[in-house]
Parts: sequence; structure tokens; C-alpha cells
Amino acid sequence: MNTSTVTQPRLRPGWALLAVGIGVFLTSLDVVVVATALPSLQAELGAGLSELEWTINGYNLVFACLVLTGAALGDRFGRRRMYVLGLGLFAAASVLAAMSTSIDTLILARFAQGAAAAVAMPLSMSLLADNFPPEKRGAAMGIWGAIAGVGIAGGPVVGGFITEGLSWEWIFWMNVPFAVIAMVLAYGVLRESHGGRPRLDLGGLLLAGIGLFALTWAGVQAPTVGWGSWEVIGALIVGAVLMAAFVKWETRTSHPMIPLAYFRNRGFATANVVGFCQQISVIGTLFILAQLMQTGLGLDPLQTGLRLLVWTGMPFLVAPIAGSLADKFGTRPFMVAGMLLQTAGLAWIGAVSAPGIGYGQLIGPLIVSGVGISLCFPTMTTLALSSVPPGDTGTAAGANNAVKELGSVFGVAILGAVFAVYGSYESPASAIDGFRAALYVGAIGSIVGAIVAAFSPGKTVVGAPAPASDAGTPDPAHVERASGR
Repeated sequence: MNTSTVTQPRLRPGWALLAVGIGVFLTSLDVVVVATALPSLQAELGAGLSELEWTINGYNLVFACLVLTGAALGDRFGRRRMYVLGLGLFAAASVLAAMSTSIDTLILARFAQGAAAAVAMPLSMSLLADNFPPEKRGAAMGIWGAIAGVGIAGGPVVGGFITEGLSWEWIFWMNVPFAVIAMVLAYGVLRESHGGRPRLDLGGLLLAGIGLFALTWAGVQAPTVGWGSWEVIGALIVGAVLMAAFVKWETRTSHPMIPLAYFRNRGFATANVVGFCQQISVIGTLFILAQLMQTGLGLDPLQTGLRLLVWTGMPFLVAPIAGSLADKFGTRPFMVAGMLLQTAGLAWIGAVSAPGIGYGQLIGPLIVSGVGISLCFPTMTTLALSSVPPGDTGTAAGANNAVKELGSVFGVAILGAVFAVYGSYESPASAIDGFRAALYVGAIGSIVGAIVAAFSPGKTVVGAPAPASDAGTPDPAHVERASGR
């Protein structure tokens, strides 16, 4: 039965926001914290292009594959309990990353970090929703989006500062004390809650996990071995077959990992497609820009991180405002405007990228693109969670995070492959040629997201009651009413 049990809050929602915010910040920070350290990893650990991609994609891919399971574990064993466990595993994986002496060990540690974040991140969204009334949930999600945005914004800066001042290992050591503080605080202030799907979909987990890994492997390896190689073709075929089997499995199992009925709802479906397109552009572009500024402009890691801040720091300023306004005016106008601004900013950067370019030429497009990210990210999240009954927010949050992380994975793989076709690291001019082409592809991803966002519901009704059905799959009619379709 789709029910959700919640204990009474111990303290004010503000304290709950702090307990959740630390975990959100850490797991968001580590999505891209290695971005400005990539040249250092290339030099110190002898990493090639595909291995550099895996230091980012290792985290994002495992996150995407396991985030739905993380949400289900929270529904079954308690969201607060599993959130704290996720933070503990995240700290342990950070220790392994910091102690890595080879690129293979570091990639393994990044896989482990992604698994831990897959538990903590979606449950942070559910716990936040549990601590705020429906009419204030949009504002709360705006703050959540701002914290996540600051984490992503801080990733390049923190990574650059630590790499330049100490060494790349300290990027990971710093996670440990903050994770411990968050664990203690969470037990003290967060209320426990459970969802309504106690059984785990292990069959779906295996099919989706292996299928997504195969597709990502193909994208990452293609620039090295060629798109026509049997390795890449075989991985694409295996991935496609397994993902088709996953969809069929989810329609037949009584406790699906992803309730596919939700995707028949216009609000939930469009929110997830927009999130996928946005992450392709944002994370793929960050992978490119961090290298453009160091390889093409000759900046050091700290200088790169600081200069990216006008782009990645915008969510801190704009996301809370966008989230609050979306409660009054609906999510669609902010999603459309955000994706269009993101498109314009990336295309602008690509147009001005040339040997000898100055940073001043990048400030305008970076700000434009950053505002676009800030308008879309919190409103897209609000739409996704508002399209399901309250008892299913954990599952919905997991699905939404999985889709976004898949966008991150494919963004790095696709834009990295475009760079490999049109450029190289042999000279700054050659590198800029590749970076420019990749940025244009990122802009295309954003414009696709804008088109999809235009078909989202005009006004979102937040906090619909749970359906009366006892079935593991939600009542589609109810789900449609939940989003105001």
C-alpha cells in the first residue's frame, strides 16, 4: 500500500534543513570536485582521457544505477537511518580515494563514493519534504537546489584551491569530518519516516545497472578504440537489450524500481527529460570548461575554479527565488527560460573560444548560462516531486536523481567523444577546436530540454494525497491529478 509513516519533528524545520544540507553539499561537491584537478591527475597518476572521464563518470554512473535502490532502502528501513548510513559509507570511500596511489584505485574509490551518495542524496530530498508543509515545499526545494548548486559551484573552486595549495588527495580527506558532523546532527534533529514499498526490485537493479554500465562504457571507450570497434558495438548492443529488458521487467513486477505509471504523467515525464538534458549540458560542459581554461588559457587549478564561479555560483543567488516564484506561477516558465538561457550561454562561449581568448570575453556567457541553470534546476525538481503522492516522494526523488545522473554520465561521455574527434591535447589551438565543438553539442542538449519543458503542465498542485489503491504500481489517474494535468 502506498503509505508513508513519519515521526513527529524534534526541532524546527530550519535545523532539519541544516542536517540535510550538509549531506547535500558534500555529495554535490564531489560530483565535480576533481574537475579542476584533472591535469594534475593526468600528470601524477599517468591518466589518459578515458581514465579522466571515469574519475567523474565512476561517481555519476554508480549513483545513477543505485539511487533508486537507495530510495527504496530508505522507504523500507527508515529514511533517516539510511541517510546516516550513506554518509558513513561516503566518508569511508573518501578515505580510500585520498589514499589512492594509482588511477585505477582512485576510480574504484569514486565508484564507492557514488554508491554512498546514491543512498544519501535522494533521502535528503525525501527528508526535506517530510519536514516542510506542502505550500512551502517549493521554497524548501529552492533552498535544497541552492545548496546543491553551491556544492557543484564549490567543486571546481575547492578542488582547485586544495590541488594548488596542498595536493589532490586533500580533496577527499576534507569530506571525512564534515560527513561525521552531518551524521551526528541528523540523528539529533531529523524525524524518521518510512515509505510504502518495502520490497526491493533486485531484478530491475541488475538489469538497469549492467545495461547502463555497458552504454556508458561504449561512450567512454569509443574515442580510444573507435565507434566501429567490436568492443563499442558489442557494449551498445548489450546495453540496449538490457535496458529494453529492464522496461519490460518493470511493467510486470509487483514492486518496480521505477513505477512506470508515473511516466504516463506529463509533469513527471517532462521534468525528468528536462533534468536529463540539463545535466548533459551542465556536467559535460564543466568537464570541458575546466580543461579549456587550463589547457587553452594557461590557468592553474585555483584560477580555473575561481573563474568558473560566475557560472557555477549562480544557483546560490537565483535558485531560492525561482523556487519561491514557482509556487505562485508554476514551474513551466522557469524551466523554459532556464534552458533557453543555458543554450544561449553555451553557444556564446563556443562562438568566442579561440587561441588568445581572454577571460573577460567569457564572463557574460558564463553568467547567462549560470542564471539558466538556476531557474531550471529547483523548478524541475519541484515539478517531479509534486507529480506523485506524498508517500512516494522517496521513489520519485530516486528516479529523478537517477535520470539526472545519467545525464551527467552521458554528458561527460558525449562531450568527451566530441572533443576527441575535433581536437587533442597536442597544442592549445587544437584543444580549443575540440572544446568549441563540444560546447556546441552541449547547447544542442539544452535547446532540446527547452522544447520539452514547453510541454510541461502550466500550474503544479503540490502535495496531492496518496492513492487508495493497494497495488505496488500507483493509480495513473491519481498521479495525473497530483500534477494538475
